[in-house]
Amino acid sequence: MKKNIWLVICCFVLTFNGKLGAQDIEANIQDRLQTFFREYTTTTVNIGTCRLDSFHINHQKKKLAIYADDKFSYQPFRPEAVEAIYRHLKQILPGPVNYYDMTVVTSGKPIEDLIPNLYRKGKKDKSRLYGGLDYKGAPWVTRTSRPYEINRGLEGKHIAIWQSHGRYFINKTGEWGWQRPRLFCTTEDQFTQSFILPYVIPMLENAGANVFTPRERDTQKHEVIVDNDTPQNSLYLDVKSRKASWKQTEFPGFAQRKQIYRDGENPFTSGSARFANTEKKKNKAFAEWIPDIPETGEYAVYVSYQTLPNSVSDAKYIVFHNGGATEFKVNQQIGGGTWVYLGTFSFDKGKNDYGMVVLSNESKHKGVVCADAVRFGGGMGNIARGGETSGLPRYLEGSRYYAQWAGMPYPVYGGREGKDDMSDDINSRSRMINYLSGGSIFNPKEQGLGVPFEMAMALHSDAGASKEDKIIGTLGIYTTNFNEGLLASGTDRYTSRDLSDILLTQLQRDIRSNYAIDWTRRSLWDRNYSETRLPAVPSTIVELLSHQNFADMRLGHDPNFKFTVGRSIYKAILQYLCNQHGKDYVVQPLPVSNFAIRFGNKKNTLELSWKGEEDIVEPTAKPREYIVYTRIGRGGFDNGVRVSSPSYTAKIEPGIVYSFKVTAANRGGESFPSEILAAYKAKKEKGRVLIVNGFDRISGPAVVDTPIAAGFDLAKDPGVPYLYDISLCGAQTEFSRKQTGKELGRSGDEWEGIRIAGNSFDYPFVHGKAIQAAGDYSFVSCSDESVENGSVPLEVYDVVDYILGLEKEDRQSNPAGNVYYKTFSSPMQRALTAYCQSGGNLLVSGSYIGSDMNRSQGDREFTQNILKYAYGQSLNDSRSGNINGLERTFTIPRLPNEQVYAVTAPECILPTGTAFPVFTYAPDNQSAAIAYQGNYRTFVMGFPLESIELESDRNAVMASILQFFQAKK
Repeated sequence: MKKNIWLVICCFVLTFNGKLGAQDIEANIQDRLQTFFREYTTTTVNIGTCRLDSFHINHQKKKLAIYADDKFSYQPFRPEAVEAIYRHLKQILPGPVNYYDMTVVTSGKPIEDLIPNLYRKGKKDKSRLYGGLDYKGAPWVTRTSRPYEINRGLEGKHIAIWQSHGRYFINKTGEWGWQRPRLFCTTEDQFTQSFILPYVIPMLENAGANVFTPRERDTQKHEVIVDNDTPQNSLYLDVKSRKASWKQTEFPGFAQRKQIYRDGENPFTSGSARFANTEKKKNKAFAEWIPDIPETGEYAVYVSYQTLPNSVSDAKYIVFHNGGATEFKVNQQIGGGTWVYLGTFSFDKGKNDYGMVVLSNESKHKGVVCADAVRFGGGMGNIARGGETSGLPRYLEGSRYYAQWAGMPYPVYGGREGKDDMSDDINSRSRMINYLSGGSIFNPKEQGLGVPFEMAMALHSDAGASKEDKIIGTLGIYTTNFNEGLLASGTDRYTSRDLSDILLTQLQRDIRSNYAIDWTRRSLWDRNYSETRLPAVPSTIVELLSHQNFADMRLGHDPNFKFTVGRSIYKAILQYLCNQHGKDYVVQPLPVSNFAIRFGNKKNTLELSWKGEEDIVEPTAKPREYIVYTRIGRGGFDNGVRVSSPSYTAKIEPGIVYSFKVTAANRGGESFPSEILAAYKAKKEKGRVLIVNGFDRISGPAVVDTPIAAGFDLAKDPGVPYLYDISLCGAQTEFSRKQTGKELGRSGDEWEGIRIAGNSFDYPFVHGKAIQAAGDYSFVSCSDESVENGSVPLEVYDVVDYILGLEKEDRQSNPAGNVYYKTFSSPMQRALTAYCQSGGNLLVSGSYIGSDMNRSQGDREFTQNILKYAYGQSLNDSRSGNINGLERTFTIPRLPNEQVYAVTAPECILPTGTAFPVFTYAPDNQSAAIAYQGNYRTFVMGFPLESIELESDRNAVMASILQFFQAKK
């Protein structure tokens, strides 16, 4: 008996000690795991401090499951990083568990499952891929006049993109307002548009995509609608053929019965539409829309139609514009009953037979085409809330109001029944996409218009400030906890995380590659946001940077940065969608450089040449071919001619000014265009002029950065936008760094609604028209880099006209430190010195030719000894834009406006040696321009010639300059 008791006691002691040992091991493991997660950091992203939630050991199966908090999932996971995490854990954990099969789980997923399919080395997660989901139908819109083919880009893909918020009606106060505050000369509502409209959408479209945005995309304030029900001053007509005639459909269509619409009123249900049977032969029945354009300019063209039971997928539209005729095929089997964007074109004022839209009944298919209203221009907001409209152009308004104007059903934009416009605006962006895509393979169960959108992205800026001037950086947001974790097509919602991760990865990579800045990548949030929860397709929010943080906005205002961001977003979307379909991709090329025009050896010909650019971070982005676009006189550009080499011979007629721009193309799409160069052959030539375009600069506003102040000084220099700027709200009024995170950056509203003119890259044409008006001089033009590298000799020209506009070296407003904005680079100084010493005639004009050349003795010696001027001072006040001289007074714009860039600081330049003043600034008579005559002649202006407001004054000034050069020495 005693022996049995002793055995029981021994067993109890052993069991107790075993439990204590196991508890000690688990406590050890817990302590080491807690330390691991508490101290965990990654060089790629700042995710904050992580923690261990729990762990579970299964000794029998030799498995260890480790559960981390959600913060651990905020980082991007890659195969190497996942391997490193597991390797490190095995190193720090005690035996025997360090030999167990280990799984780290965060946000409900093993970390290896959070690696995007794009970056996986082995097996893909097919639940997050489209697999068999591949739209086979005709695209919504196809530009058939495009002279090149895209087969490794986004051809046939439909993408939804939008730019955060917009002007909205604040129900509580009964007033219109912004959804975000005015900071650092902008609001988020305006700021993100300056990325989406000029950069992201064009890049995606250049890759072949159909891009829809639930906010108005056209910045044109005028709007003309031509419709069979209410043609107004414009003209609608339809012409029948022998076999087909136009009839009214059975369904309601568009009609603009009023100028202002109240909440819930749908213009697409108050009119009628027309249809005709199709024919296979050309030039049969057609409908015409001829607008009465109020002002010459660029207008977006939108068409509308009804999707009928036997609509065809290839309705043929032709847009006649100042550059010729551009043809489209529109798939009328989808997208009926709303505005369908075709493109943006130049139209002359008035009603013209060369400015119209034509719909033919020609089709390869048997069925019908439908004709409803056509819209030209974006227009002003026309939705009244609280008894009044916003008073701003429609492109600045929130999507709630565009959705109403675009014929969306009331539940799409009015879910709160007019009681909460802010919430309705946020929700309307996603609901528009769902309604438009309803019935497509990507949203099969919802009723809608059948447009096969594959993804959606919203670009926002965020709040937050750093007193140490550190970058806040980029945040990604997606939603998985909705609709049982599935999108409408049945695809796993974690594909939205893949999209968000790819975007943030590409943005960080490209920004760091182009800027000497350690750009911050923030977290990947799986959160319940409307713009990522509601869309039926993969979707993400990209919070690009903090509009409240000076360090972020110093980059954010720079157009070079906007180009980098736009190209990065395009590349990320390209990679994501091609990976979804298992398709190879090619990145569209960078713009060409070294563009130049020479007179050809054959009579009445021009020789164009340029250089294709390599993208050092994108090996696929090589030019394969080029597109040369031509403009005749004051018209628009044509559809382009494809050429295989970086040169082109153009035939011209004497007496006409021709303009050209060039793009690079490959199988992935088309680059942004080059600068625009111009040429002219006089009928009776007495001399030749070379126009050198040295005005390349694009820039953000003048930067204020001192120990006590930070911000942007619009009065000193509002910057040089790429083409135009729609992001500025007004001047900054609070600069104190003590107000960081509070009032720092507070700004006014005086520029809201103004589309501020920037660098059009079209000034050789302006100068050339003045040369043409002077008579008997021919001219060609070239880029400054083609002179600097020696490919264009100056000595063969009687006159050289060097355009410098707002060119200057300014590293504060140009954070990438692009030194090519220098007015006179060292190679340019050598070329101009040689030209002058050979007896040439040199015209120079620009706003910073004094101050930009006053920083070194060598620069000053060049301007004083060769060009014969010295820097006096900059006129920083805006009292007057009047300039006197040559028996006339003319004006230059001193303040930002919509017509031509502002010359905020023209410069006084003083004659040196035997040079003499020619123009003076009113009212104080400071020297504005000098002339020198000796063995060579120079005429130098401290303001840009192209900024002279009246063409008649420009012509007179140019004629006087050419006469001075022509006079005997």
